[in-house]
Amino acid sequence: MRESAVEKKSFELSVAIIDLYKIYKNDSAYRPLFLQLLRSGTAIGANIQEAAGGQSKKDFISKLSIARKESYETKYWTELLTKTGIICPQISKSSQQLNLEVLKILTAIIKTSESKI
Repeated sequence: MRESAVEKKSFELSVAIIDLYKIYKNDSAYRPLFLQLLRSGTAIGANIQEAAGGQSKKDFISKLSIARKESYETKYWTELLTKTGIICPQISKSSQQLNLEVLKILTAIIKTSESKI
């Protein structure tokens, strides 16, 4: 089975978030913030995978909606960590761009799916 664009992008985002975490993981003062980013950033792809195995159209939409919420949370954490100078903007730029792409794709899929119920 072919991997969808949202699956591919969300996996790339997870890798980018893990790479970002690896850079800053030893900074104990900000560790709780980076753990939040790691959790939300990797949960997006996991929920998309769950949606792919959804039991119904409603279950599919529900899982994608959770992924979208995690994407918004990831957006918050990356913006917060960047604006406060904890993360260098050049380092966070690619993960922020990937997250925006995933968010747009998720929103489109959810809207299309909801219109078919």
